[in-house]
Amino acid sequence: MQPSIGLIGLGAMGGGMAQSLRRAGHALHVYDVRAEVAQAFAQDGGTACATLAELGAASDVVVSVVVNAAQTESVLFGSAGQPGCAASMKPGSVFVMCSTVDPNWSIALEARLAELGILYIDAPISGGAAKAASGQMTMMSSGRPEAYALAEPALNAMAAKVYKLGERAGAGSKVKIINQLLAGVHIAAAAEAMALGLREGVDAAALYEVITHSAGNSWMFENRMAHVLAADYRPLSAVDIFVKDLGIVLDVARASKFPLPLSSTAHQMFMQASTAGFAREDDSAVIKIFPGIELPQPPAQAE
Repeated sequence: MQPSIGLIGLGAMGGGMAQSLRRAGHALHVYDVRAEVAQAFAQDGGTACATLAELGAASDVVVSVVVNAAQTESVLFGSAGQPGCAASMKPGSVFVMCSTVDPNWSIALEARLAELGILYIDAPISGGAAKAASGQMTMMSSGRPEAYALAEPALNAMAAKVYKLGERAGAGSKVKIINQLLAGVHIAAAAEAMALGLREGVDAAALYEVITHSAGNSWMFENRMAHVLAADYRPLSAVDIFVKDLGIVLDVARASKFPLPLSSTAHQMFMQASTAGFAREDDSAVIKIFPGIELPQPPAQAE
């Protein structure tokens, strides 16, 4: 029999991951702080849990898809008088942590859960909402073999590539923050390039066409500058995500006195965008920090 799966957090990534698990036939329990979102998901299959404790008790494998370490702590150990899922999880069950966090925090969490008899997989994710919904995202994971033995069917349902990077927590999170270093720098560089083109009077659509077929292209330029061309700043990944993630990158590097000049500059750009009022807009809104440019406007609505 397949293990029962609980998934916490039905946002842009978690919602798609839950769809992939349901499509693969897993017995699935879901929880979201927005109870109506969990209930709407369960109408097409699965069970909406009213509490984290209920989900923990019902699940052999719990997958957490929340924003950061603080939310993960709350999910596990409770907050505001409400218990988390750790207290009700069975000994030998597995907690899969999919957030971008400081690797040292993840290492410490493995030890805390081991004291409760709970196995742990450090498993940050990448790929975006569309790949999460199609089961094609990437998972950068590390954990004990016995944790993989139980959780692997669920991991393979959610991700096209599950990289096993070590037998202890920390390795997955280290690789993820390096990915986020590149992602953040690439978005900032793409915004800077498009902003210069606009300042110099180059047609934005023409610039996009040329760059996406030239050596200067990157996945982030192609993806995020399409948002700028459409003037669509609805947050698939918000500016404040990179304030957080590049902040983690810099904290880890600072601890070992390792210089990251490009990451530092990109972090300042996202910080500037956040404090300018764009914190919850799509991360491509970092382009809005550049002065003296006229950004593309939304297409006119037909009357």
